[in-house]
Amino acid sequence: MQISEKSVAGYERVLFGEDPAAGYRGIIAVHSTARGPAAGGTRFWNYRTQEEALEDVLRLSRGMTYKSALAELPLGGGKSVIIGDNKTADREKLFRAHGRFVDSLQGQYTTAEDVGTSPADMEYVLKETTYVAGLNGRSGDPSPRTARGVFRAMQAAAKHRWSSDAIGGKTVAIQGCGSVGFHLAEEVHKAGASLVVTDVDREKVERVVSAFGAAAISPEKIYSVRADIFAPCALGGILNDQTVPRLETEIVCGAANNQLLEPRHGDLLEQRGILYAPDYAANAGGIISGCYIELLGRDLQSTLKKIDAIYDTMLAIFELARREGIPSYQAADRLAEQRSAKP
Repeated sequence: MQISEKSVAGYERVLFGEDPAAGYRGIIAVHSTARGPAAGGTRFWNYRTQEEALEDVLRLSRGMTYKSALAELPLGGGKSVIIGDNKTADREKLFRAHGRFVDSLQGQYTTAEDVGTSPADMEYVLKETTYVAGLNGRSGDPSPRTARGVFRAMQAAAKHRWSSDAIGGKTVAIQGCGSVGFHLAEEVHKAGASLVVTDVDREKVERVVSAFGAAAISPEKIYSVRADIFAPCALGGILNDQTVPRLETEIVCGAANNQLLEPRHGDLLEQRGILYAPDYAANAGGIISGCYIELLGRDLQSTLKKIDAIYDTMLAIFELARREGIPSYQAADRLAEQRSAKP
């Protein structure tokens, strides 16, 4: 494993790893360990350039610091990315190389699954390091619990906007029908809302349509579909100059990380009267699950109770935003920064 390090302002460590024999290239970014060891999943994506991968891992790492702080977990923020085709079948060699890379930080960073990776991949990582969570037989696949947290955030947003957290009879548009999107669709369907869904993978769309009676729409049309709630559950940066003006919704609340391409797009949502549920507050269910079950040894009941508390955190963010006259993303940042330095 060839490892090099780069100094990046505002980050504790940023490392690049290569193992040509395993076909491995990855980056680990540790944003902060002020509250505890950095934690964050491994994203496996076919980035066009190393610079694009670096930009993504830096944004994701910072988001994990804020996410853990806002959820009051004894964790810092970190993230890793693997550069390549996440459809590859030869996974053991690749993820064992990633495990060695993670292990080189000697506990400063613990990883888990993320976009393009799975609990099965983490089992390969485990062969090389103990600094891995989201394992089968422990906290497992975080997707259902991430979805649960997003649903509770959605209910809080509904409460703030409509004075009732019931979403029965509302229309929810979900962008991204992967693991989290599927489980969020299930929560929304059980609550009595109608679903409009899209994904670049037609099979994933058809699964949600079949299971929950959702209406399918093309990926490009999801931004202009009329819906009460828009739930981005794919990749980040989708709220931007092109998409925000097209939105026909009252609330944005989804599972994707870094939904705002730039902070000013949160201002643009505010100007349009669209309530934004800050992503790292809404999607904390997965990290809560891994921390509570695997690191703190808590039972499932207390873990689910903590995830449901995302509802209260989101209401606190909206109230702070109202009281201070600032957009919700700024209120979330302010609250997270207050907590990030506290153990």
